[in-house]
Amino acid sequence: MRLLSYLFIPFILTSFSFNNKTNNSMINSIYDIAITSLEGKTIDLNDFKGKKILFVNVASKCGFTSQYKNLQKLHDTYGEKVEIIGIPCNQFGSQEPGTAAEIKEFCTKNYGVSFLMSEKSQVKGANQHPLYKWLTNKSENGIQDSEVSWNFQKYLVDENGKLMQVFKSGVNPLDDSITSLL
Repeated sequence: MRLLSYLFIPFILTSFSFNNKTNNSMINSIYDIAITSLEGKTIDLNDFKGKKILFVNVASKCGFTSQYKNLQKLHDTYGEKVEIIGIPCNQFGSQEPGTAAEIKEFCTKNYGVSFLMSEKSQVKGANQHPLYKWLTNKSENGIQDSEVSWNFQKYLVDENGKLMQVFKSGVNPLDDSITSLL
């Protein structure tokens, strides 16, 4: 029995040490995260250094879907200062069931959306996209923990890639609480 414990203790210690190394190599910057557009192209967040980024998990069949209109106005008015990136998500009431082509058509036809849209992603749970792991975990973003509670929750990141603020779904994209930070 003693021999067995001598064999397992080094294994446990090695495993613990390995796990610590893995945790230390977490994503340090939002600019290290890869996201893909609705069209299947890479969106390089490094392109937006020096500019704020507003990430919004969006859905086409939600009570907040009309916010697309004001997100587009925000893009038109403040586009030099902030990049808006819509992240379609079907995790809340299955309110974004469409394909990439259907989502793009819906947004363009109904709201004239010209800001960036990513591929459909999960914003919570076991298959949470790395972007949302960074946005929602203080251990990743260095600022605060949060939970995405519904569609159209907004995350504002500053010009240096630091999380600034989280806005719940009911906050209009043109609200002073957002525009005053731009």
